[in-house]
Amino acid sequence: MSPGSTPAPPDDPGQARDRLLAEVAALPHLPGVYRWFDAQGGLLYVGKARSLKKRVASYLHRDHDGTRIGSMVSRIARLETTVVRSEAEALLLENNLIKTLNPRFNILFRDDKSYPYLKLTGTRPAEGAAALSASTCARMAYFRGAVDKKHRYFGPYPNAWAVKQTIQLMQKVFRLRTCEDTVYSHRTRPCLLYQIQRCSGPCVGLIAPADYARDVRDAERFLRGDSHEVLNDLQAQMMARAEALDFEQAAALRDRIGALSRVLHQQTVDASSLNPSDQDVDILAVKVAGGRACVNLAMVRGSRHLGDRPYFPSHVDEAAALVAPEDDELDVGAPERSPETAVLEAFIAQHYIGQPVPPLLVLSHPVDAALLAALSEASGVRLRAQHQPREQRRLWLEMAVQGAERALARLLAEEGSAQARTRALIEALDLDIADPAALRIECFDISHTAGEATQASCVVYEGHAMQSGQYRRFNIEGITGGDDYAAMRQVLMRRYARLAEAGSAPVRDAFGALHPTGDFGAPPQASDAGAAAEPEPRPAPDAVPTAGRARRGPARLPDLVLVDGGRGQVSMAREVFEELGLDIALIAGVEKGEGRKVGLEELVFADGRPKVALPHDSAALMLVAQIRDEAHRFAITGMRARRASVRTGGSRLEDIPGVGPRKRARLLQHFGGLRGVAGAGVEDLATVEGISKDLAQEIYRALH
Repeated sequence: MSPGSTPAPPDDPGQARDRLLAEVAALPHLPGVYRWFDAQGGLLYVGKARSLKKRVASYLHRDHDGTRIGSMVSRIARLETTVVRSEAEALLLENNLIKTLNPRFNILFRDDKSYPYLKLTGTRPAEGAAALSASTCARMAYFRGAVDKKHRYFGPYPNAWAVKQTIQLMQKVFRLRTCEDTVYSHRTRPCLLYQIQRCSGPCVGLIAPADYARDVRDAERFLRGDSHEVLNDLQAQMMARAEALDFEQAAALRDRIGALSRVLHQQTVDASSLNPSDQDVDILAVKVAGGRACVNLAMVRGSRHLGDRPYFPSHVDEAAALVAPEDDELDVGAPERSPETAVLEAFIAQHYIGQPVPPLLVLSHPVDAALLAALSEASGVRLRAQHQPREQRRLWLEMAVQGAERALARLLAEEGSAQARTRALIEALDLDIADPAALRIECFDISHTAGEATQASCVVYEGHAMQSGQYRRFNIEGITGGDDYAAMRQVLMRRYARLAEAGSAPVRDAFGALHPTGDFGAPPQASDAGAAAEPEPRPAPDAVPTAGRARRGPARLPDLVLVDGGRGQVSMAREVFEELGLDIALIAGVEKGEGRKVGLEELVFADGRPKVALPHDSAALMLVAQIRDEAHRFAITGMRARRASVRTGGSRLEDIPGVGPRKRARLLQHFGGLRGVAGAGVEDLATVEGISKDLAQEIYRALH
């Protein structure tokens, strides 16, 4: 790395520019990654180059006045570069830095590549085997995670629905089992799936091993795209059964052929029009409008269209036209790329790093050939791209373009609705907030079951959206079971005590975590004793985001504190705020209206203001109800998980060193639950796979 020197004083921009020009003049004509910083040390942009000297010089030697590039160049105070051996290495490093550092002027896609797969487990049965065991009888299963060589995987699929739909199809046509190995090993009679003709009953020997193995092979061929060969084989089997006067089996094969033919017809894919190497295709369509962008990824695997999935990047306004093609780096008159091309190239670069790459990409806009070459080198796949397809590929692309347009229109409508709700709430409560996006609301709720496993939740609304990464749960201890007022007092005290002590100094957040920069939005590194400070799980990969990222800044009180409850809960919140010296005008309670009906809620204030009963169709009331319901959902799911852990004693196994998730699952499966594990002796525990004699003794001591 060859980092730039210390930033020049802000009152001497000429000296800073001269220093930058001197650094650029010393750069080599080698591939690498460059990073621009502003005077405060903030990262502005990360880029890659085949020639660092040419690429970096193009920023400083061009006239960028009045453009978005000029907006960034005017802030540049420092440069850092890293020289690498090839453009492929530069591509890898660039995208790792973009995802890690989140530069302001880079188009950034959420790092979410957890695609589901369809998994076929089990080894193939030996020739002449009389029965199928759980290990040799292949099982279809939904799978998400790192693949291995032990099983066969098909995909990836764009979403869970596509996998489950495929499994249902495989059950209808090939009748493969889906039950767990433990269920399979203990069956004495066929299950319901056999009765409805969705399984051939290998668990009780209702199908010969050779016939089941043939069905597995046909299923694999179908998933690989050899559907017409499978149809031909099924037709040959049907004719052979008919000639042998086995009309019942012939009719069953006929039904299979009909089901498979209907599926192929619904896919509207003519596999004969595709080359064998083109049966795995990704179709990418991009749409930019209203300052937002959508990249719609449609997947074709084995000539089957598996569906699509939209992606919404951030920083589109700042970065869409920032980078010029490297072939035209020093050509001042070269036109800028379209925002669609910039977004599409950013997606390809970020998405396919560490992800399986199909041999063909069908694109709505052309992309830089150098990007594809670098990606091919990094992935080891000979990658081709086509942006003006014909025949079947053209139909796929048209479908993807329509999907991108619909998804972006839905996103813009949702964001507009969220912004309208925020403004309506500010007006209804007469809040002194100039920028609606800066409104921060925190809402609290208490959940328990007859006083058992009491837990409090805190959810956050900011930037016109719920900020799930800032959600927190608190385990409530040391109170009388069922005392919601005491629980509310405890959670508010733990939530705001340190923030009140710190005042406006961004030293610690409200959870006690050190944040020298005052980054209150980041998850804490430490929490109060006894607080279960777990962040909310990330949204599902196919979920559509509803707004941009929340603004982060120095630690501060929220603009509104909502508590789920009426005057009693509000009075308790008022006592806590008065003890901490905080403004009680921030507190509002969401009190259920007459008959506890939805839409009749009223807002109760801690500072003595009269109740506010918003109309049932009020956008402000809709926002309050949304936040209240999210706090309730987050609290009750955490409470149920904690209650289940307490009742089953699962945490007792989790606390034993050396017993991870797999070993814990094997123990519970082998002995039928925690009670069985606790009743087992050391010798019995040691018979479980992965449990040594020493670990068995440790488990026995921990449970007794």
